Amino acid sequence: MLLPKFEYHEPLTVDEACRILGELGRKAKLLAGGTDLIVNMKKKVLSPTHVVSLSGIRDLKGLDSANGTVKLGACLTASEIAQSETLQKLFSALSKGAASLGSPLIRNLATVAGNLVSARPAADFPPPLLAYGAQVVLVKSSGERVVPLADFFKGPGQTVMDPDELLTQIILTKPPAGSGAGYFKLGLRKTLEISLTNAAAYLSLDPDGTIKTARIFLGSVAPTPLRSPSAEKVLTGEKPGEALFERAGEAAAGDSKPIDDFRASADYKKAMVAVLTKRALNMAFQEANAS
Repeated sequence: MLLPKFEYHEPLTVDEACRILGELGRKAKLLAGGTDLIVNMKKKVLSPTHVVSLSGIRDLKGLDSANGTVKLGACLTASEIAQSETLQKLFSALSKGAASLGSPLIRNLATVAGNLVSARPAADFPPPLLAYGAQVVLVKSSGERVVPLADFFKGPGQTVMDPDELLTQIILTKPPAGSGAGYFKLGLRKTLEISLTNAAAYLSLDPDGTIKTARIFLGSVAPTPLRSPSAEKVLTGEKPGEALFERAGEAAAGDSKPIDDFRASADYKKAMVAVLTKRALNMAFQEANAS
């Protein structure tokens, strides 16, 4: 299929990109990896009259670790995130989410910001990033703002971003000792698969071994990534263990809101939420014990 006609812009700085977006507004679409945008343009789902490439902006491709935080440039690819030793050590669930995204070819192109701003309910990056308490930096010509990722998604394909804003960074706080996280996804195939459901879990432990903090986030079971307060309540203040994690998984399934579709029934997805949540919690607990 042929692409519709458009004007191509290739800014070299964030300021230049913001200026272009400020002038063009909704007429423009940002191009990072292009794994969503180009497909949708070929299908005529989107027909922007201007495409603004971010490939020439070096400031969007860095990974900075300092002062207790790690900052991910918006154009870091899934492959770069999966292979980063820093992220494997500090944010293993994020690395696992990146490694499970698409195929090697897709991972070499798809960017972390692209995966977020597309706001797909089944996306791989949001649940682990949410479990780690990530924030995003949104920039436009008039200034910037920092938004908790938990407040970023409004619905399928919808975020809080203004038309002239650019997501430039994802900010993560380095996890404390005695904490860990896990991520699992389920698809009909092992690779090149959109999640039937996915689950991320984060645990931090008190010195006596009880659970101090628990965060559970689910994907593909609601219009936006879904937090499970019921599962977190089951876990907080308790001693970790298989029985506890099973109860938390059942609570997470109760919070989930999947729908029937051609890929699986809502009941099956709920059952799998319980299984994946338990697995993610086991992984998080093992990592917390080792840290």
